[in-house]
Amino acid sequence: MLFRVVFAGAACLMSVCPASAQNSPNTASAPAAAAMRNSDVVTLVRAGLPDEAVVAKIRSGKTEFDLSTDGLIALKAAGVSGTVMAAMINPAPAAQVAELSVDSADPNVPHYPGLYILEKTSGDGKMTRIDPTMSNQARTSNVLGYALTMGLASASIKASIPGESARVQTNSRRPVFYAFFEESVPRGLQNANSSTWASGVGTTTSSPAEVSLVRFAEGENRRDAKVGRINIGGSKTGVMEKDQVPFESEMLRPGVYRVTPKADLAPGEYGFIQALSGGGTQGAMTARVFDFGVE
Repeated sequence: MLFRVVFAGAACLMSVCPASAQNSPNTASAPAAAAMRNSDVVTLVRAGLPDEAVVAKIRSGKTEFDLSTDGLIALKAAGVSGTVMAAMINPAPAAQVAELSVDSADPNVPHYPGLYILEKTSGDGKMTRIDPTMSNQARTSNVLGYALTMGLASASIKASIPGESARVQTNSRRPVFYAFFEESVPRGLQNANSSTWASGVGTTTSSPAEVSLVRFAEGENRRDAKVGRINIGGSKTGVMEKDQVPFESEMLRPGVYRVTPKADLAPGEYGFIQALSGGGTQGAMTARVFDFGVE
């Protein structure tokens, strides 16, 4: 009898025992996790778990939901919120869109539409957004000469903006600007109702070729720029070519341009003028100016 017991033990050690003799509770494989169903969601909701926790649970494993019309109606009747049902229908989290920047020095980073000046104060520097200023009045000069010469001499139309100096000042004689237009903004973040570059009813400025850089004549609590002239030959609106400060622009990608003056700027007050729709003095009065100063 002893021999038989020893032999049986040896046989087990040699892995020839019946399978029932080899397996133990410690070595049994764990059952696969069950897929989450509608009833599981209802249980979590009725237990008072917040929507965020239920959604996280839905996205953490396998699911087998009944998303038929009757199934969704039953979920609604059980108190399941729209947020949770939306996660059941599409468990994948929505792609997150990066927030637009207002100061990143990298032009490849999406920015809010507008005109920026690059400031290299430390490290890679930063961009400062230049808020547009509206001209608040139109001024006419040399009216007497125009009258005495019966229109042979030109009268100049000037757009005036308030203040003796711009909020943004730079000590760079050849500053670098970046223009971000609507085209550069990710489609999901575009605002069709308003734009910094709106230039009239249904029209929007889309490149630096549509603006003019000028140097302002500084007056008492105002700055003036010539935006038109009148003589016997007729009238012209817009910045005259001889009054423009030349600049060059380079498109970095659709909707994003690097803008630099072609020559060093003398100390003074300047601005990029975006003429709005309209004609005559009214067009001058509604010009939008991205103004800055060179110290």
